[in-house]
Amino acid sequence: MLVSDVMTAFPAYIRLGATIRRAAEVVSVSEVGQLMVLDHDGRFVGSLAEEDLVRAMLPGFDDVTAAGGTLADAFQLFLDRGRSLADRVVDPLVVRDAATVRSTDELARAAIVMIDRGIRRLPVVDDGALVGTLSRADLCRAVIYHS
Repeated sequence: MLVSDVMTAFPAYIRLGATIRRAAEVVSVSEVGQLMVLDHDGRFVGSLAEEDLVRAMLPGFDDVTAAGGTLADAFQLFLDRGRSLADRVVDPLVVRDAATVRSTDELARAAIVMIDRGIRRLPVVDDGALVGTLSRADLCRAVIYHS
């Protein structure tokens, strides 16, 4: 079985230069934990995890302590930091050396890469172009429906 047999063909993506606000919107609407990132020519350049977005907005321990040290203080700092970062570009947060597979790769190879590296969603890239993604849920569907 090939990656193309079970991959998600229309992945959620953003372009380099997009703002953190835009990335958060796409994550929220698409309900995926990882966005694919394309350059202005539509070529795959990397990925951006929702975890990295949230981490960028989290206040540091010293910041929380200085603000009073309560959970309410921490949450307010999180909101304030999110507002202050919203219009910054995502480019520094993009993982540019992301593992990828081709649509013609064997599904078993992709599964091994995902499990060995702890990857939840793997970009499927053919000749530099993003053609889909492969998630752990896609792997589960392959086992259920093709076994």
